[in-house]
Amino acid sequence: MTNRHSMTFTALPEHIDELGHVNNAVWVDWIQQIAISHWSSVAAPEHQEVYFWVVTRHEIDYRGNVGEGEVVTAETFIPSAPTGARFDRRVDFRNAEGKVIVSSNTTWAMLERASGRLVRVRADVTAPFRPFADELG
Repeated sequence: MTNRHSMTFTALPEHIDELGHVNNAVWVDWIQQIAISHWSSVAAPEHQEVYFWVVTRHEIDYRGNVGEGEVVTAETFIPSAPTGARFDRRVDFRNAEGKVIVSSNTTWAMLERASGRLVRVRADVTAPFRPFADELG
């Protein structure tokens, strides 16, 4: 099992701002879409039923942009072990030439669906996402 997850996104007319490229808010939406897709594709069904995630912080570096009709490939992974209820996620967007044009580090907090309260991220929840297995023992 790989701890990385990829998706492609195409810049549609509604994604384009007055400067002729993908609007910053669209990049944030795409970051959320790939994070949800990653969680949905590898997290255990019982964990998906009990927990959900909310963003507590976005850090985004813009090194380029794309215009209408252009395609980017996004890749996401979890770079390090969780801290309490929080888990960082990295997303890199590459243009058609393979150059990273947008990269982000987002911090997500795990909440229990029933109570809506923050809960510590357990090792069994992180197992499918681990690039850092040695850190957890």
